[in-house]
Amino acid sequence: MSKPSLLHLTDLGCIACEDLTEFGAGKEGWLAPDASTTILCALEAHSLAIANRYLILILGWSDPNKPRVKIRPELSPIEAEHITAIEWLVFEEIKVIAVGTPRGFLVVYSLRGDLIHRQMVYPGRILKLRVCGTKKDLTKDILSEEVCVVIPGVVARFDGTDIQSMLQRWFQEIHSRFWDQKPKKDSENIGNSYGRLPYQLWNVNKYRSCVDAAITVIMPPLLMEIQSSHRYYCAVTIGDDAVISAFRLSEDRNRSLVGAILSKVVPATFSTIASFSKMIWRSEETSNSKSEEKLQSFAGASPLTCLKDHPRNGEKLTLSPSGTVAAITDSLGRILLLDTQALVVVRLWKGYLDANCFFMEMLVNRDAIEPSSSYYEPRKRDYCLCLAIHAPRKGIVEVWQMRTGPRLLTIQCAKGCRLLQPTYRFGSSLDSPYVPLEVFLLNGDSGQLSVKRRTICVVLEVEYYYLKGQPLWFEALRRNLILAVTSPE
Repeated sequence: MSKPSLLHLTDLGCIACEDLTEFGAGKEGWLAPDASTTILCALEAHSLAIANRYLILILGWSDPNKPRVKIRPELSPIEAEHITAIEWLVFEEIKVIAVGTPRGFLVVYSLRGDLIHRQMVYPGRILKLRVCGTKKDLTKDILSEEVCVVIPGVVARFDGTDIQSMLQRWFQEIHSRFWDQKPKKDSENIGNSYGRLPYQLWNVNKYRSCVDAAITVIMPPLLMEIQSSHRYYCAVTIGDDAVISAFRLSEDRNRSLVGAILSKVVPATFSTIASFSKMIWRSEETSNSKSEEKLQSFAGASPLTCLKDHPRNGEKLTLSPSGTVAAITDSLGRILLLDTQALVVVRLWKGYLDANCFFMEMLVNRDAIEPSSSYYEPRKRDYCLCLAIHAPRKGIVEVWQMRTGPRLLTIQCAKGCRLLQPTYRFGSSLDSPYVPLEVFLLNGDSGQLSVKRRTICVVLEVEYYYLKGQPLWFEALRRNLILAVTSPE
């Protein structure tokens, strides 16, 4: 990494350890986004979770002596179950790992590897678990916190308060036991000891199957439904047939005729296939769980708009903290910036194949906002929304100011790097002082984890000047202006 790039990063620590060899560590580019063996990563403020198909490793970087945690989920080999998605669920006192499987199960584990909850969402591969806070009112900082589960053609929403209530019941139970008392395992109710989580389910399969989706903003009710108590959400999906499509989601389950038909046909078909496969395998193991619970019917989902641009296919979607803009990458190296309220593309980048994007917040014009006092803690309004674009084929990370601002900086990075962002923490809107949205850079080859600094450092490269045969270095530091003299290679 070049010296100018180092000025924009702060090293946090190293995650290198022998346990990573099970994930392919030691091979060049093992953590690269285009690696043949997909490695899933989920980051929170102090820990990193890395997963392959059958194992989750939780490790930290601040304390090298802190024990690492290995979680091996109980997955059915008959059903070819494996890990397809992971995400942190972080509350004030509770921190757990959520896992998605190809059969549509949402599974929650403690940091000790104990199974807390297991629930069928919908028969299908869980592609993404997305934790976010959506504004209830665009004029007020009131959030609706949620977990969005993305399955091909289906979007599910779990309310954050329901998840928190379930985890608090689990947390109170484990702290009420004696230190040597083990939890009682009920084979009839394993994974559901703390109640079933209510959720909403929508069919968004009008434009073929989706590969990623997000619930963006809460929409106002229709003109003739002002008195309705149901909420309406806007969901943005991307897929093979449509680069971008948007849907209006209703909480009312009586509005979707197609959803009612599919909710009865698909579970019956899935149950028949599962029973037939068990007959072929002639499994001698007795099932420890009850018969599959009746799946929830679909709520109403009406299409709003669609952008088709064959042969381009949507690949990845990332959402801004407020949910008002989204960055979408496609299969031909284009990045679209979408206004999720107007459903209009407001900016476009080209030439970024296999790119990975995250929104972040930075102090761009600190001199204009900093008062005369020597100590000043920046507030939320002082930060500027930016988009970090990791282009692995170019070996760079670019930071662009939103929505129409310039490119602020370019950071050189190694081939085996991956751009990460800490998961949304429930209740973080009440934090004081304000913690801005940051991005982290993990070098898989060296194990080094770095964070992008919150301020912009202006770096100027000049030639070497020699004085009596010795290079003369000039370096001046004034607030956020760094003048670095480097030698051309």
